Amino acid sequence: MNKGKDIKTVAFVGNPNVGKSTIFNAVTGLKQHTGNWTGKTVETAVGLYNDGNTVFSCIDLPGSYSLTPSSAEEEVTRDYIYSRKADIIVCVCDATCLERNLTLVLQILKVTKNVIICLNFNNEAEKCGVKIDSAKLSELLNVKTIKINALKKDEISRLVEAVKTFEKKDGCSDIQLNAKEIASACISGEIRPNKRNRKIDLFLTGKNTAIPLMTIFIAIIFWLTLVGSNYPSKLLSEAFGVIQSLLRDFLQNIGLNDAICDLIVSGIFGTTATVISVMLPPMAIFFPLFTFLEDIGYLPRIAFNLDRCFSKCGSCGKQALTVCMGFGCNAAAVVGCRIIDSPRERLIAIITNSFVPCNGRFPTLIAIITMFFISDGTFLSSAISALILTAIVLLGIAVTFLVSKILSKTMLKGETSSFVLEMPPFRKPQLKNIIVRSLLDRTLKVLTRAVAVAAPTGAVIWLTANTEINGHTLLYYICGFFDPLGQLLGFDGTVLTSFILGLPANEIVMPISAMIYSASGAMVDIGDLTMLKQLLTQNGWTTVTAICFTLFSLFHWPCATTIATVKKEAGLKYAAISVMIPTAIGFILCGTVALFSKILSL
Repeated sequence: MNKGKDIKTVAFVGNPNVGKSTIFNAVTGLKQHTGNWTGKTVETAVGLYNDGNTVFSCIDLPGSYSLTPSSAEEEVTRDYIYSRKADIIVCVCDATCLERNLTLVLQILKVTKNVIICLNFNNEAEKCGVKIDSAKLSELLNVKTIKINALKKDEISRLVEAVKTFEKKDGCSDIQLNAKEIASACISGEIRPNKRNRKIDLFLTGKNTAIPLMTIFIAIIFWLTLVGSNYPSKLLSEAFGVIQSLLRDFLQNIGLNDAICDLIVSGIFGTTATVISVMLPPMAIFFPLFTFLEDIGYLPRIAFNLDRCFSKCGSCGKQALTVCMGFGCNAAAVVGCRIIDSPRERLIAIITNSFVPCNGRFPTLIAIITMFFISDGTFLSSAISALILTAIVLLGIAVTFLVSKILSKTMLKGETSSFVLEMPPFRKPQLKNIIVRSLLDRTLKVLTRAVAVAAPTGAVIWLTANTEINGHTLLYYICGFFDPLGQLLGFDGTVLTSFILGLPANEIVMPISAMIYSASGAMVDIGDLTMLKQLLTQNGWTTVTAICFTLFSLFHWPCATTIATVKKEAGLKYAAISVMIPTAIGFILCGTVALFSKILSL
């Protein structure tokens, strides 16, 4: 469709947290896709801008401080700059800290002259008492300089016009001044400390307040996720129930065999519908909340608060960010471990990430908490549920510290790397950016992966639940085989089988257990907790069973998507280790609780 039009490549590059991706999104109109670079596992966004005569292929390169790389992301940026494939390179700089940003700019100018400097956050710089003479900067560097505010469309249009009218240059610049000298010549005024930010940081990063406030914020996010996801989950479940009925009627009307019809409707569609209805609402709430904290600048402060803890465990504070990402999706968090520069510390973060429950485990944990640990119908039940869930999460974080320490002293020995953290100012959240990043880049990607594995799993589950041998289903024999081990862990073979069959998606563990107990042969909706509790207690569940089930939900093998992601990021060896360590911890904890329960009951 671009036949006859000129095609130019525009690369957006800059330090982390300079608003580069926001500008890229504004220019491309969010019409973009992501993909891995050849030979790398680093995802980079690519989008198009069409002005009628020319098509601009825009590339959002990973944030980089220098062309001397210290991570895979910076390697991608360096390699692309040196490849000279870009017709235009837009260097996005933070006007509040221009001198630091100029280091990368000067390195790029030694490679090519095809550069436009885009000064972002000028409004913030002026509020801090700093003004930048963009004309002087252009004169010293011999490049076009544009001052913008990434949130204003008219100012973005000035950048677009500069790109459209850019005349390609050859060679590279020979600049004799260093970054400090250039900044001194272009900047007037002196940065005034933001007193409001300092006062807020006294609480958010204070010695005695940081951890309690962080815990409160986590509990609030969980509470909002719990309360907000219940009704949409129910609506989705009801909607899928109607669709399932219509699908069954359609397949029967076209003369499809009853067994195949049931396999498709109850097995494949039923399992997929359960995953979507249980998984989508919590993700659609959790990811925007998580992205909101990221957007306002709180996540780096979490890393700062936990840096000392992780350093004592042989890791670094960046692991705190990947732990936070794990609450949404462990697979996505494993990919997020790329932000950790040290290969050793990156492996520690990857192996231990599944110790924090992803959103796929939240519905199961919430159901167990509601049925066995709080009174139904009380006004504060949702708040109490959130607090108990927070305690469970804190247990997972504590085990993360412990295992990280053990790994750093054994198979992953090494010196703890230094962690230089850039503390960004608090900024107004960008609603459009939050929605796009949380729903499109995170929620839909994770949901797509989950659905991809849920559909074939539904077929397997249905076949095992409906294939009879000597009067009993295949699933009955599988549960019987695992029952001795399940009893040692404080539950039974049905629960252990459910976890095994739930390998593709944690969301289906409880529905599988309900299906086996009810002998329905199809996935069961767990929306009615009163009926579910009655079903579980009829099959021998006690408070001890619920405790062991909760512990095993927190500590067992990661889902198939996470395992595959670990294999891609770290190799088969560490994928196996990431399965064995949490499973061993789950066996030990559940076995200990079950043993003490039996001793106390004697």
